[in-house]
Amino acid sequence: MPTSSYVVHIVDDEEPVRRSLGFLLSVMGFSVQLHESATSFLAAAPYAGKACLVTDLGMPDMSGVELLERLNELGARVPSIVITGRGDVPMAVAAMRAGAVDFIEKPFEDDVLVDAIKRAATRFDEAARNDDDVSALQSRLEQLSDREHEVLSCMVAGLSNKTIAYDLNIGPRTVEIHRANVMAKMQAKSLPELVRMAIAMDLLDTRS
Repeated sequence: MPTSSYVVHIVDDEEPVRRSLGFLLSVMGFSVQLHESATSFLAAAPYAGKACLVTDLGMPDMSGVELLERLNELGARVPSIVITGRGDVPMAVAAMRAGAVDFIEKPFEDDVLVDAIKRAATRFDEAARNDDDVSALQSRLEQLSDREHEVLSCMVAGLSNKTIAYDLNIGPRTVEIHRANVMAKMQAKSLPELVRMAIAMDLLDTRS
């Protein structure tokens, strides 16, 4: 989808970050609107049209996850990306349970955000491709060995290498090898992306 066909809404309470992201995306050809708080974006959400949301996780009035949950309550289907400087797996899971397309940890390269926004934009016609996407993920999952399946489950649960090694009664170095194999076979570039894949395949209990 052309970048000019939708608006990227940036929600961040820190003005320098907000303006920096806005400048970056404008230079990349995106239409951009800046919002200083989740509350100000919610006021504009009903009139957003074709939009993508890039929101910070930790904000004083409402967290990024709470913002996504509020959008869900309003029935506003806005493809969203959550960014944070203090991310971990439970936060990533919470964001994706709330509907985030991606969860990106700071600092990140410019192209990581741009690629995530373009991927989010595909959600405008997601229904037509969702089954194919899940089928592709299932095919990758079938490539994992039994042990790699176990390590995958531990990874998306947020367990450390040390804990995984103890639970599975294997060495830490062996865990590292299995983790690398899981990431490669699943074609996941980051742990949050692996979590997103696990949620798409119902490998996680996404109930509250």
